[in-house]
Amino acid sequence: MADGIRHGPLGANCVHLCIDMQRMFGPGLPWAVPWMQTVLPDVVALARHHADRTIFTRFIPPQRPSDARGSWRRYYERWNGMTRQALAPEYLRIVPELEDFCPPAKVLDKMVYSPWTEGKLDEMLANSGVDTIVVSGGETDVCVLGTVVGAVDRGFRVVLAEDATCSSADATHDALMALYRSRFSEQIETAGVEEILAAWP
Repeated sequence: MADGIRHGPLGANCVHLCIDMQRMFGPGLPWAVPWMQTVLPDVVALARHHADRTIFTRFIPPQRPSDARGSWRRYYERWNGMTRQALAPEYLRIVPELEDFCPPAKVLDKMVYSPWTEGKLDEMLANSGVDTIVVSGGETDVCVLGTVVGAVDRGFRVVLAEDATCSSADATHDALMALYRSRFSEQIETAGVEEILAAWP
């Protein structure tokens, strides 16, 4: 259960970071996230509320497994059908309901779970005055996890939109939500989209 907005309203220095809501995670594909369609209306509500303050990330696989390094190469040998040589380019795109917000929303591509590792998000936020990040998208226990931990490390106030995040695994989604609320209680707030929208005029 969400613990709510506990550290005051969300102001002009807040951005919405929406993680990997892409067509490649849709029905019938190896990486399908069944919950994605369930949470999509709430993600749309967040994006619509401040489209100009929204950044969508996209997870971009390598062209072929041999282009990846270290354990990523083994990963893509297992998931060869999700490399760019096998996957139609359209599947890398944001789902249509969210793509409509671009622009003014921005898109950031990444080749690993975290949007921070490659430095592009740091560059995008540099000198912006941003101090708060609302996080939505998927998966709760993979790329959202990498996003949230990176934001905490950088000192951002993090608000996780509990009903706008999704995973393909119920057990680890629940475990991570419990972790966010307990071990990171001073740095991460979990709240429903309705409460977030009310706190972010």
